[in-house]
Amino acid sequence: MKKIFIALAAALTLPAFAQQKKTVSTEKQKMDTFITNLMSKMTVDEKIGQLNLPSSGDITTGQASSSDISKKIKAGQVGGLFNIKGVDKIKAVQQVAVENSRLKIPLLFGMDVIHGYHTVFPIPLGISATWDMDAIKKSARIGAIEASASGINWTFSPMVDISRDPRWGRISEGSGEDPYLGSQIAKAMVTGYQGKLQANNEILACVKHYALYGAGEAGRDYNTVDMSRVRMYNEYLPPYKAAIDAGSASIMASFNEVEGIPATASKWLMTDVLRKEWGFKGFVVTDYTGIPEMIEHGMGDLQNVSALALNAGVDMDMVGDGFLTTLKKSLAEKKVTVEQINRACRLILEAKYKLGLFTDPYKFCDPTRAAKEVFTPENRQVAREIAAESFVLLKNSNNTLPLKKSGTIGLVGPLADNTANMYGTWSVAALLDQSVTVLQGLKNALGNNAKILTARGANFLADSVMEHRYVNVHNPTYKRDSRTEAEMIKEALEVAKKSDVVVAVMGEGSEFSGESSSVTNIEIPETQKNLLKELAKTGKPVVLVLFTGRPLALKWENENLPAILNVWFPGSEAGNSIADVLFGDVNPSGKLTATFPQNVGQVPLYYSHKNTGRPEHGKFTKFRSNYLDVTNDPLYPFGYGLSYTNFTFGDIKLSSNTLSKGKSITATVKLTNNGKYDGKEVVQLYTRDLVGSITRPVKELKGFQKVSLIAGESKDVTFKITEEDLKFYNSDLKFVAEPGDFKLFIGPNSRDVKEVNFKLVK
Repeated sequence: MKKIFIALAAALTLPAFAQQKKTVSTEKQKMDTFITNLMSKMTVDEKIGQLNLPSSGDITTGQASSSDISKKIKAGQVGGLFNIKGVDKIKAVQQVAVENSRLKIPLLFGMDVIHGYHTVFPIPLGISATWDMDAIKKSARIGAIEASASGINWTFSPMVDISRDPRWGRISEGSGEDPYLGSQIAKAMVTGYQGKLQANNEILACVKHYALYGAGEAGRDYNTVDMSRVRMYNEYLPPYKAAIDAGSASIMASFNEVEGIPATASKWLMTDVLRKEWGFKGFVVTDYTGIPEMIEHGMGDLQNVSALALNAGVDMDMVGDGFLTTLKKSLAEKKVTVEQINRACRLILEAKYKLGLFTDPYKFCDPTRAAKEVFTPENRQVAREIAAESFVLLKNSNNTLPLKKSGTIGLVGPLADNTANMYGTWSVAALLDQSVTVLQGLKNALGNNAKILTARGANFLADSVMEHRYVNVHNPTYKRDSRTEAEMIKEALEVAKKSDVVVAVMGEGSEFSGESSSVTNIEIPETQKNLLKELAKTGKPVVLVLFTGRPLALKWENENLPAILNVWFPGSEAGNSIADVLFGDVNPSGKLTATFPQNVGQVPLYYSHKNTGRPEHGKFTKFRSNYLDVTNDPLYPFGYGLSYTNFTFGDIKLSSNTLSKGKSITATVKLTNNGKYDGKEVVQLYTRDLVGSITRPVKELKGFQKVSLIAGESKDVTFKITEEDLKFYNSDLKFVAEPGDFKLFIGPNSRDVKEVNFKLVK
């Protein structure tokens, strides 16, 4: 009977699969035929024009047919535009392309929709701390819906660069230090943006920055990267590949050099790895002026570097004008081939075809959508819930949190009542005056049940010139307080004396992190720390609500304050989500995705390091791999985050201590909520390969589950481990699992784990 059932199931399934495969094949044939026919009508100039991606500048609806950009569009010299939003503007420009150019080829419209559009979610580093792939996918879905309602059909996101250096400002824009977690997030984001690329609210994703951009020397933006290929394949490349496997339609070249060649000119990266090894079928776009910047790298003049980029496998030139102005000359001089131009042109046209723009060039220009789908109460509620889930409780001595909704609360700090700095970096479409501030959020939560006293207490920085560099470049709404530091602290101390508890809202401003925001000091700015020190002397409990776009060195804060809640930059609903957690309506469940060091001298610091031949053993020993002045330990390890309740982990039970190739074993732990609050715990699984053909990390994340338990509840949490989970790239760059001894770890973070041993056998 079982054989009959299997045969029947196969008979029912295989024709359906064959039909699906046939449908996909037919659609591809239709696309190929359409594009081949179109390209047969195109001149070389028009083909090169498709490879040109200028910025829109300040085009207004009235200028759509008269600007310099519009003249190029009419001449077939533009493949897409970015930095333009609004259905009216985009429709007017699209109309120039499809009604006034010779071949009526529609344009792509791109924008940096990084962590939301008008409804802004936590910065990517923050949202990664949710460890919740459904929430992350939902944030991308809402971002795509809102952006597409404004006419945009392409986002330059997700950024999947692995970074282990908090000095680098763009660590805020990624998902932290771990390739496994980063890969899961990359897949969730791509799927959320693109869907099936059929509806008018599904947009092209663009994975960036390919490759290794997060590993710049000294944590300085745009800087040199140099590492072995073994390290690339095992630690830095996996999230890019995961995004490609998820179907990302485009990928962006990075600014940095790799193996002595700028990534934009690396044929090994753009063709050998991306297309030949990974099977990428989409198109590659440069970063902003990525081609002409190679001149400064010492790669030649504009004509030469443009030819290098095309030869490498780059398809679209963002802003550089190199392709547009030099490729025809290079073609005549045989520095590039017509086949290379055709390849790049075809890939751009395929993206437009897959978006449905040839069928309906105004597909994303429905003027009725924005009012119904952008910045809606429903979207803001989702943003509020996800933000609260991203917060990481770093310290909570004596159950200082959650706070009571009674008494008198002192609210101090430069971020306590600051609308524009709730969003964080890359919030290009944010409504700066419509975020919920911390003050407003506390008022919404408390009503008339408690009294709130406020004081600014400090500016972001003591130095006004430096503060302008940090804050006002993209945020002209920020106003500096003209009082002296002493006057501001005095006011804050008066508030503290009258309060039962002090909530100090401090840290970084939105533009302290992000592009071109590298720093050498990763502590809370001195003027704010001075305020914290004075508040701590009052004897009142001080809760630090920390805004940050990077891991900070918080050694003093950890030693002297009873409670620290890291809220990253929460987005549109910042104040409400912070109040939800401060007062216990939401139990914090965020976990760090980047290690917090004790001080900047430990950087780079990450959990999956390798041992030396003289590893340290927890305390200083001469002639071991340690520092004289500080331990090797982080302040807060990867995966760390507290809760208002108490979770305990039972011992790990393996279904077998031996794993055979092609088989699987399971690892199970009993998770118990022993506290008084319902809550969520991220159960994390790590492995260690004890003996390998190359040196292996001390731990590697291989699985995680976010588990909800009511107070007093227990649940068995089970993971399946297969040979695939143990694979790595060896010295020959072959993806292998080597038989031998392994350790398996399960716990609430990368440090506090239970462990068992098992073997992988042939």
